[in-house]
Amino acid sequence: MSDAPEVTPVQAKTIEQHPLDSLTGGAFSAATSGDRSARIREWLATNPPADKLQEVFKELSARDKGAARAVRERLDEIRRAEGQVAIAAEWAAKAEALLASAKLNIADALAWQRDAAKAGAPLSREPLAALKTQLNDRVKTIEDLQHRVQVQREAAVLLAQRIEVLSTKPWKDAQSALELLNTDVSRWQQQAQDLTGDVAWPSVEARFPTLLESSRTQLLVVWDAFQAALAQAVAAAQDAAAPLPPVPVWADELRVARGLPAEAAEAKTPVRTVARPKVDPQLREKAQQAVGEALAKLEAETVQGHGKASAGAATALRAVLKVHGKLIDAELEQKVHLALVAAGELEGWQRWSADQVREDLVARAEALLQRPDGQALGGRKMQELLRQLREQWKHADQGAPANHALWKKFDDACNAAHKVVEAWLEKVRAEAAQHRAQRLALIEEVKAWAQQQVQPGAAAPDWKAANRALHQFAERWRSGGHVGEKAFAELQSAWKQALAQAAAPLEAAQKASLERRHAMIAEAEALGAAPSLRIDAIKALQQRWQAEAQSVPLDRKHEQKLWDAFRKPIDEAFKRKSADRERHTAELSGRDRAVLEASKALDAASASGDVQKIREAMAALERATKDQAAGDAGNAGPDKDQAPAPEGAAQGASDSGADVAGEKPAVAAPARAVVAVRGDDRPGMRKSAPVQEVRAGRAGGDRRDGRDGRGSRDVVGRDREAVRGLRLGDAAFRAQRDAMEHAQMALRKLAAQAHGEALTQLMSAWKSRDAAQVPSLQELGGKVSASVRAAWCQAIGAPAGASGEQALLRLEIAAEVPTPVDQLAARRALQLQLLTRRHDPAPAQTWAQDAALVFAGACDEASARRLQGVLKVLLKR
Repeated sequence: MSDAPEVTPVQAKTIEQHPLDSLTGGAFSAATSGDRSARIREWLATNPPADKLQEVFKELSARDKGAARAVRERLDEIRRAEGQVAIAAEWAAKAEALLASAKLNIADALAWQRDAAKAGAPLSREPLAALKTQLNDRVKTIEDLQHRVQVQREAAVLLAQRIEVLSTKPWKDAQSALELLNTDVSRWQQQAQDLTGDVAWPSVEARFPTLLESSRTQLLVVWDAFQAALAQAVAAAQDAAAPLPPVPVWADELRVARGLPAEAAEAKTPVRTVARPKVDPQLREKAQQAVGEALAKLEAETVQGHGKASAGAATALRAVLKVHGKLIDAELEQKVHLALVAAGELEGWQRWSADQVREDLVARAEALLQRPDGQALGGRKMQELLRQLREQWKHADQGAPANHALWKKFDDACNAAHKVVEAWLEKVRAEAAQHRAQRLALIEEVKAWAQQQVQPGAAAPDWKAANRALHQFAERWRSGGHVGEKAFAELQSAWKQALAQAAAPLEAAQKASLERRHAMIAEAEALGAAPSLRIDAIKALQQRWQAEAQSVPLDRKHEQKLWDAFRKPIDEAFKRKSADRERHTAELSGRDRAVLEASKALDAASASGDVQKIREAMAALERATKDQAAGDAGNAGPDKDQAPAPEGAAQGASDSGADVAGEKPAVAAPARAVVAVRGDDRPGMRKSAPVQEVRAGRAGGDRRDGRDGRGSRDVVGRDREAVRGLRLGDAAFRAQRDAMEHAQMALRKLAAQAHGEALTQLMSAWKSRDAAQVPSLQELGGKVSASVRAAWCQAIGAPAGASGEQALLRLEIAAEVPTPVDQLAARRALQLQLLTRRHDPAPAQTWAQDAALVFAGACDEASARRLQGVLKVLLKR
């Protein structure tokens, strides 16, 4: 024998410890799943690394999946966080690239935010939140620059208008306003220079620099001409030999100052403009009309924003100007110039915007084969996307000039993606050929099946099986796969012909079955219209219908309509019979009326809430039922024409009435007490009952017509009905039942209310130490005797003594109500003491004395609330 100590299996299990117990705080050696989950949660609160989490999850998932769920959720959170970090880094790099570029496209900045949100990037967390704010600020700056360009353009127009207004006033007024006007023009130029010098100026749209430059050019041209004309007017005012300014108002003013007539002055004034030769009015009108029509067309296209059409209209207008430009006046020429400038701006904007759309379409076409998820699109989806992209390209070409370089890239990308469509089309064609062969084989199968059904010598056809087979053929045809429209049209005609040939015998049988069913419907109508219902004929007709329905199937909806038409006359006949029966039983008897009135009185008493009235009404309802039953039993006595029975011997017969035929009175058997005896109680087998003579054959004493002393069945039934009274009608019975239920519910509600008021009054008496306020025995209920109430009154009326905390605990144990948390330890200790005291009465037996001990102590809010909860349970038991 070895001297080593013996190791029991329990000790061995205790010694063995999982290697991860020290890491998880003993989660693997926990006894229950709940303890294991709790220790895992405590370990997760320490934020262990991901590798340890993975190791614990791998070991724990095989042991306890419930406890491993928390570890898996933490691992999922870590993976999601890592994925969010990767996505955030990717989109942060894209945002930084946009911010680092000298020219930022507003559409690209807005698309970054939209695409980042779709990809699930955390835009509300750093660094994406700051980058998003920076991009928004850049976009706002660019939009502000574009708005300021428009304001500068309007300011240039206003300055030019001011200059034109000064040219209509005296030249001295223009000279006095020259300094202020010079300041405004210089300020406008400085503001325009600030706009172009802004760091965000390269990012504005292409049309805004053109707008600003054209406004600057026009303003400077007007300003330089104004300064030159004003200087010439000043020189002409100082020197009479100097030439007059080209401004008509100023020239007239200087002529008047020189004292020259207007005509002479006009003749001597050098004309600085090129004199136009005289033109035939008809030619001028024709030229004006041609140029006006071309101008109107260009303006219409420009207003509608048709860049391509406006470019064509501008070309046409220039061609007209080459022919008629020398014949039009200055006003029309100015309009033509402005229209051409506007058309040029629109053409440039339309070309830029259309190129933006084309570049987006090129990117989308190239992305068809470079999906980020690595999953290729299906053939049908690829075909639809390609069709949509090409339609969008055509739409972009309609509003702007074509871009052949972008079109080449777009077409190459679409052709590369179309290879997927071609492979899919090849697969579809192969499947269509296979489906065509399957459908042809199915048609041949249907033809062969139809030939088998009509072969001579075949068994009786099973029409239900034939109908089922035809439905299966049709279902196989519907699920036969896709074929081309032309091929399907050819196959469909052959299929319909084969199926019609196969279904011809069934359709003939269905036609014959319809005729038979219509004949049965006519028979049902005749039976339903008969004055008396023939139940046997109706049953036989229904059996024939069921046999016909089971032998030959029809369409479900049609068969349901025929069945409804078949049973409608029979149902109506039975409804008439039931209505007649109900009409006979609807008339209320005197007993029913009395019961109804008593039920209504009971309902009114229940609504009043008076216990005494409710009990009186309940007693009245019971009396109405019993008294009327007794009256009905008295009315069911012997008829006047019957002979009276002997006194004392046939009292039962006088109550039950005579025989139905009225031929001889029934003599009731002497009443005998029924004694319950264990064992066999057949005649002759009981020890206390004499053995009856057994007569041979069926003598008169063995007959059941009343001559054996028991009376006939009809007489006994009427006797029993007379004793218990006639049965109440349906309305009276329901009214009686509902009234009694409502009354009992009202009594229970009032009793509960009175019980609560009594408890409240008892607690008030204890609080005020006034025994006179203790409720009466009737208010306290049947659970409190006179001695118990006297003991309670004595305890309440005496001065407050020691606290009855232990008695209150015994009361809570007796009522089986919960104890406050701070008293749970004391309750457990008391329960252990009660277990050791075998001969002491249980708390449920001494609850009245314990309540008196509590009443003898001082009253506080917590004790009063606990005692009220206890008595609320004990006084109801």
